[in-house]
Amino acid sequence: MAMLLADVGGTNARLAIARNGVIDGDSVTRYRGDDYDSFDRVVQTFLAGQGNPRLTAVCVAVAGPVSGGKAELTNRDWDFSEDRLARLTDADHVRLINDLMALGYATPRLGQDGVSLLRPAPAHRDLNGQSLVVGAGTGFNVCGVRHLSGGAITCQEAEEGHTSLPHNIAIRLAERVGTDEMPAFFSTEETFAGRGLTQLHHALHGVKVARAEAISTAAMQGDAQAEETYRIFTELFGLVLRELALRFMPLNGMYLAGSVARSFAHRSEQLESAFLAEPYMRHITENTPLLLIRDDMAALHGCLAAIT
Repeated sequence: MAMLLADVGGTNARLAIARNGVIDGDSVTRYRGDDYDSFDRVVQTFLAGQGNPRLTAVCVAVAGPVSGGKAELTNRDWDFSEDRLARLTDADHVRLINDLMALGYATPRLGQDGVSLLRPAPAHRDLNGQSLVVGAGTGFNVCGVRHLSGGAITCQEAEEGHTSLPHNIAIRLAERVGTDEMPAFFSTEETFAGRGLTQLHHALHGVKVARAEAISTAAMQGDAQAEETYRIFTELFGLVLRELALRFMPLNGMYLAGSVARSFAHRSEQLESAFLAEPYMRHITENTPLLLIRDDMAALHGCLAAIT
């Protein structure tokens, strides 16, 4: 019997089939959200391409809050329903989870090739069985992970991206861009997701770009304005990671994920400098390692763990 797994973001949806607890790599397929009017249509297209296998279970990771077996994408007009997916797929068991929860479930399964160390912590430190996934891409969110005895974990759903920007970071940002530009940075997500990076670039230099990737490419090519944008953005990101470290105390590790996080991963010294900048409660950040999830299949592996 087969299981359907899906990782659905604001830009793309990635689907796969798992059999006997293993994801079939040949089945992994990516779909652009702009090409489909609903996720149900994506599922129908994918299953038809796989020969309409008999499904025992479905697990879908959604970039948005999940409640009562229903969900909506934060950044796209798609809605999801466990009942509707059950009728559509004829599966015995259907589960919707937040996409950051999927990454949380995946963390114990990430091998050396799937994660890289951005900042180590002392080897001999007290662990508390807590870790945190921080996703920065099309959106921004976190997932707290609690490690239990016997290798089990629990994952905490959150909507951190829609919280107000921390006051100390708002002050630092206003010093850079001016108070007139601050309404554009009204939440954590509007500041640290991809569109936050493009808004920062525009506020600093008056240059509008459609996608954050263009700023990353320009910075790598030596563009001075793009480099300044990334320097400030990385500093601010390190500061918000410090706030999250105190809030969740993830002494087992803070895992960064998403396209925006990957775009400044090579700036680890600058990130660490901001992460450790505040002396108050610094022992927490000093004992918190920073890691980067590089495995594009991580959310699908998390879906498999969540459903099994």
